Amino acid sequence: MGLKKIKIGFVSVHDNKVMELISKLDKYQESLYPPESNYLMGPNELDAPDCKLLGAFVDGSLVGIGACKFFDGYGELKRFYVDPASRGDGIATRIAQEIEKLIMLADLPLARLETGIRQVEALSFYKKLGYKERGPYGNYKQDPLSIFMEKIIL
Repeated sequence: MGLKKIKIGFVSVHDNKVMELISKLDKYQESLYPPESNYLMGPNELDAPDCKLLGAFVDGSLVGIGACKFFDGYGELKRFYVDPASRGDGIATRIAQEIEKLIMLADLPLARLETGIRQVEALSFYKKLGYKERGPYGNYKQDPLSIFMEKIIL
């Protein structure tokens, strides 16, 4: 990435650039999984008080997003996406670190996530960050196309 600086900050679903990235993520997920195996949070859920949406900016341009939904006992990483042209620059790691900080600030001991079996790069990324596989949690049911993971952060 050279001298480019990554800035992470709160963003809103009411921002067109944010919605563009969400739309790209939706299209990608829909190309990989049937609707019953897509656990996508919609804009209203992302805008709710129990959810924080972060954006990653490089040279003032939004290049990635990630959300955290807060539950009793854990925070869940949701809507994680970095524009393909910006991958490999550490942006996803920075977003994940900031989400984990939000979870810690909420005094929650665990970060959890659900991802799909066909997202090999995502699985490798989460494992590098220290996430371990586990069974379904919350309202999730066992799904042969899903992998559930968690990381102790407190």
